[in-house]
Amino acid sequence: GRECLEQMPRDAGRQPDYVVASVGGGSNAIGIFHPYIEHESVRLIGVEAAGEGLDSGHHAASLNRGVVGVLHGNRTYLLQDANGQITETHSISAGLDYPGVGPEHAWLKDSGRAQYVGITDQEALAAFHNCCRIEGIMPALESAHAIAYAAKLAPTLPKDQIILVNLSGRGDKDMHTVAETSGIAL
Repeated sequence: GRECLEQMPRDAGRQPDYVVASVGGGSNAIGIFHPYIEHESVRLIGVEAAGEGLDSGHHAASLNRGVVGVLHGNRTYLLQDANGQITETHSISAGLDYPGVGPEHAWLKDSGRAQYVGITDQEALAAFHNCCRIEGIMPALESAHAIAYAAKLAPTLPKDQIILVNLSGRGDKDMHTVAETSGIAL
């Protein structure tokens, strides 16, 4: 995030209007969000794994569908049952398949400083393929969630708006998952 804060004015002429990053546990997203927290004109958008849909019960979207609880000593949003027991999660991305989120993101959500949205497995998979085909970049499936949301957001904005998307990892580790889900034999 600090690098982006320095590089954006040089490379784009100003800071972005939006910073979009995938959020599972939240460490990659907080890394890019943190330097921008004090820049209130920059909107922060975290993208969670909506799996088979936010209302399906098969997702990992603790900020969108979780409730406040304690896990690993942190009070934050969790996917849990009525007895406080952690529930099963689902995401095509192993890196986003987690039942909670770091407390920094809980604070950003509750304070209104960041917005959190969901992207389904199918939307992320389509973004993965598009990024490979169009940009020649094989993103991690985690990052593909952020790319998918940025692709939805961009057409709704004026053409002079800038979206900074956090690509937090390489997709080579995800090739077996992508192939299997896409019906490709390796």
